[in-house]
Formats: sequence, structure tokens, C-alpha cells
Amino acid sequence: MALTGCFKAAWLPRCLVALALGVLAASALAGGIELREFDDPVLAQRYHDLTASMRCPLCENQAIGDSDSPISADMRERVYQMLQEGRSDSEIIHHMVARFGDYILYNPRLERRTYLLWGLPIGLGIVGFMIVLLVVRARRKASAKALSADERARLDALIDRRPS
Repeated sequence: MALTGCFKAAWLPRCLVALALGVLAASALAGGIELREFDDPVLAQRYHDLTASMRCPLCENQAIGDSDSPISADMRERVYQMLQEGRSDSEIIHHMVARFGDYILYNPRLERRTYLLWGLPIGLGIVGFMIVLLVVRARRKASAKALSADERARLDALIDRRPS
């Protein structure tokens, strides 16, 4: 059976190069680099900090500044627009949380419904410390207990039998 077209031995390297270039071109078109223009370097830093502090709702654990998902691109665009409007960081975060939910925050706010989230590590640390403290106390009491008369007699007998 004769090989035809792209599968001939002479054409194989050319087809592989063409395929690699096609994949590169497709990835370049799909994940274009967003360029944001800021007149103020402080504003640019705020944009970077805000996009790094919010989680993409689609991606499991990726900041919107690093994500290629369309929803992250929309969120970055909205952050950019709100910064250009002169909104504060807290206003921008509040707007995004109202729109996408608390999930987008890497550091959830301390509220009534997040007390357990914030308090559980502290509570577990205190409980662990108390357990260690009780174990140490119990061992000290057990080792400091006086010997009974029988134990004292056996100890004296063992000491007396010791070769000199």
C-alpha cells in the first residue's frame, strides 16, 4: 500500500512543522495579551493588586489576572473601567462580590457567616495546646508520685545486691 499526500516520508517533516505552526498560531489568537494603558503607575499597581486578589469563578483556583477564561477577561475589563472612573478598591471589590459572590475573594471577609471559617483554625490551635498541656501535666504527676512501701523495699533490695 503506497503512502500518499502528507504521509510520504519526504513530506512528513514539512507536515509536522506546518502542524506545529498552526497550533502556535491558534494558541496565540486564543490567548491574546491584554494591554492596559495607565497614566499613573499607582493606578497600574492597584489594577495588578485587584486582579491578583480576585479568584476566577470558572477556574478553580486561579486569579482573574492569570486566567484566560472569558469571564475573567470581562472581570478584568470591569476592574479597569471602574479604576478609570475613579472608584476605590473597596467599591470595586464590593461590586464584584455583589455580582459574582464571596467565592471570588481569596481572603473572605469576617462576617457572621464566616466566623467558623476564621475561628476554626484558632480554636483547633487552642484545643491542641490544651491537650498537650494536659498530657505533660499528667506525665509529670505520674513520674513525681512517691513510691509505696513495697516498691521502696524492692528498690533497696536491688541496690543492696549490686556488686561493689
